[in-house]
Amino acid sequence: MDNYVGKRLDGRYEIQEIIGVGGMSVVYKAYDNVDDRIVAVKILKEEFLNNDDFKRRFKNESKAIALLSHENIVKVYDVNFGEKLQYIVMEYIDGITLKEFINKQGSITWNDALFFMTQILRAVQHAHDKGIVHRDIKPQNIILLPNGNLKVTDFGIARFSRSDTKTLTEQAIGSVHYISPEQAKGEYTDEKADIYSIGVVLYEMLSGKVPFEADSAVSVALMQVNSNAEDLRKINPDIPLGLEQICMHAMQKNPADRYQSATEMLLDIEEIVKDPNKTFNYVNNEVVPEPSQEIEPIIDTSDEYDEEETEYDDSSRKKKITVAIITGLVVLIAAIVAIIMMFTSGFNTKTQKLENFVGFSYDQLQDNSSYNYEFVAEYEKSDQYDPGTVIKQSPEAGSKVMQGSKVTLIVASSDKDITMPNVYGLSLELAQQTLQLEGLNNFKTMDIASDNVEEGKVIYTDPKATSVVSAEQEVTIYVSAGPTTTVIETLTVPDVSGLTQSGARAFLEKFGFTNISFVTQDNAIKKGVVISQSPAVGSQAKTTDSIKVIISSGITTTSAQAVKYSVGIKLPMVQNYDGSFVTDTLIVKLGKDTYSSRKVTLDGNSIPIDITAENGKAQNIKVSLKSTGVTETKHIDGKKSEDINIDFSAATNTTTVESTQAASSTTTTEANN
Repeated sequence: MDNYVGKRLDGRYEIQEIIGVGGMSVVYKAYDNVDDRIVAVKILKEEFLNNDDFKRRFKNESKAIALLSHENIVKVYDVNFGEKLQYIVMEYIDGITLKEFINKQGSITWNDALFFMTQILRAVQHAHDKGIVHRDIKPQNIILLPNGNLKVTDFGIARFSRSDTKTLTEQAIGSVHYISPEQAKGEYTDEKADIYSIGVVLYEMLSGKVPFEADSAVSVALMQVNSNAEDLRKINPDIPLGLEQICMHAMQKNPADRYQSATEMLLDIEEIVKDPNKTFNYVNNEVVPEPSQEIEPIIDTSDEYDEEETEYDDSSRKKKITVAIITGLVVLIAAIVAIIMMFTSGFNTKTQKLENFVGFSYDQLQDNSSYNYEFVAEYEKSDQYDPGTVIKQSPEAGSKVMQGSKVTLIVASSDKDITMPNVYGLSLELAQQTLQLEGLNNFKTMDIASDNVEEGKVIYTDPKATSVVSAEQEVTIYVSAGPTTTVIETLTVPDVSGLTQSGARAFLEKFGFTNISFVTQDNAIKKGVVISQSPAVGSQAKTTDSIKVIISSGITTTSAQAVKYSVGIKLPMVQNYDGSFVTDTLIVKLGKDTYSSRKVTLDGNSIPIDITAENGKAQNIKVSLKSTGVTETKHIDGKKSEDINIDFSAATNTTTVESTQAASSTTTTEANN
């Protein structure tokens, strides 16, 4: 096994210790000397560097997580896909796996299981909303923190459901005790495969064991296809009937008989939280094949999917498990009981309400340890408040919140505050002159290796571009020291926040990216200015990878000058000869401006887009598919909100020119044979 302990990767990540070993990778705890934080670095084992399948799965994990931003999903900070070294830099989580917790506790109380399941379902629904199917949901891939929060990890075999719709026939993917019947048979999988796995996780939490056990992986897979799990209430009579119904409904053999979304399952979970006596009229529609039906699932039994594999399980951390469980349980059980009883009216105490922070000093709030919230500051220039004073907050004062909730504080800044200029890509001399012109004279430089930015040019700054800073604040300028010896196949995603749409496109294209899309989002920031981007700044991406840029509409939905239009776009169903769906670019224009530009799969589905327009301004909404060539224009008067329907389904059952040619060629070949 490769050991990078004591080494520094790309002059930035100082490897401290091994914290997990998996089938294809090793996870290390490391110190990021640029962002001054502890991170987890997942490194692909050297023996798999020439294995295209393992490399694809490893890269797929970073792509999947880069699209996700959720409190219950592990964050990815950076990636590197060189010839000799491939790694993913992730959020460091100091906890234990849900599998370890179950093994220590046996079955988990149903109240605790509800609390955990709520977090898992929200995380999975977020992934599904982004078009990502996890396909390996299991307790080993769910990390439990001491405060009771969960983090879903390991998207290494995730699939992008909206861009990859062909049937899987090569192999079943996922851990055999948790895979759905369709995965076990090597058939098509979608979001409902994750629902089945979630049902198995819930079953294990409530019973203390997985529903199917056998001597071999193939035998377990056959049981997933053919057998019914033992009733939960026979194992644990304390489980509410409604909760057993929820679990069994999620584990139906036929995907059509399960919950159709994580949200649908979450709604039933919340019903049980409110009323433990709640039951559901589910009908068991599963059809169990006769024993004579021999189904031979294609199971991947490589070490990568070893049931006992745990990415965060290692000898140095096992010592922490007992202490973490003891301390975590005290906090966790108290919090869970309070939450459950709060919903079920079991306590007579008042629900915790969020305090009013308007008028407080933001610095003092940060220093006050009695407030158990995650404060996030956003700055807004104001001549009515002293700089540093909180002028707004979200959620509003009086809202029902839990401890540790995120609270966004709008903090006043003065006209003397400076917006950090964007000097990325400039020479050090020119960057320093630019900072000085803005009144920033307190800066230092740091040279770091870069394979994508020319030696002597600025890679990025801390604070980053568009941040609000004071004249006295120290600015660190990171300058490229030239390429490392590692061959990089990808480019570093630059920071385009604060740029205009045209400026962002030009900047990204200059870096070499070609697949750039823009989406407008309601925001009070100046119209057309970049708010955020995906993948994140500093991430590694191929030149052809999708770069999604969010730009501001310049107005908010709460403004009296805003009128909201809900546009439903029915896509055509356009297939290639091989059965895969064609992709196209969906462009939405509001007046003369491009409101949204995104890649879509022409699979017959509908896509909703919310458009915020100026009150009283008459203009056109133009929707088109670039390659398909269909266009439709709707006129709006800007006086009232309304629903608009665009139907492009008339193009259904067409094929691309290339597909037609391929079909002709194939037919000719078959005739000749």
